[in-house]
Amino acid sequence: MPFSHSSQISTIIQYIEQLNPVSLLDVGIGMGQYGFLTRNYLEYLNLFQVNGRHGKQRPKQEWRVRIDGIEGCDGYITPVHKYCYNQLMIGDALEILPTLPDNGYELVLAIDILEHVSKTDGLMFISHIKRVASRAALISTPKAFIPQTVEVNPYENHRSLWEREELIENGFSQILENEMSWIVVSELRC
Repeated sequence: MPFSHSSQISTIIQYIEQLNPVSLLDVGIGMGQYGFLTRNYLEYLNLFQVNGRHGKQRPKQEWRVRIDGIEGCDGYITPVHKYCYNQLMIGDALEILPTLPDNGYELVLAIDILEHVSKTDGLMFISHIKRVASRAALISTPKAFIPQTVEVNPYENHRSLWEREELIENGFSQILENEMSWIVVSELRC
């Protein structure tokens, strides 16, 4: 589905607020809820830190935070995406990520994406998001395999299940609490 389970949203947004990155890559943006929420909270947080008080949201051309996104299904893109994200890259993340520069984003998010690729592709995916991230990479993936096949969008098909130990072995040492999903962080150069 082009959205993640609601139980993980506040945990992920709290982590993002705490890290307070000025550049973020959202891989597999789906309906764009993380782009919208991070835009809202990071711009507001930065505005509050600068002004020390509530203020009017900056216009898009004055945003401090760069939020880019990768999405495989162009049918998901709406005017909300075009507003919230600075740049949208449409296509297969495994083809786009290798073209992005090392340390190009302070934070890379991959929310409910890892289960959509094979284990082999997943290891390559993890390597790429950690290479592109300068401070941290955050992944969430279900704790249980949920069969899912979507004929109109094969990117939505579930292909793998990842265990806690596998994620730790691949450099995700910080585990954020959630009943349904592994939410793991690899803090790289904080």
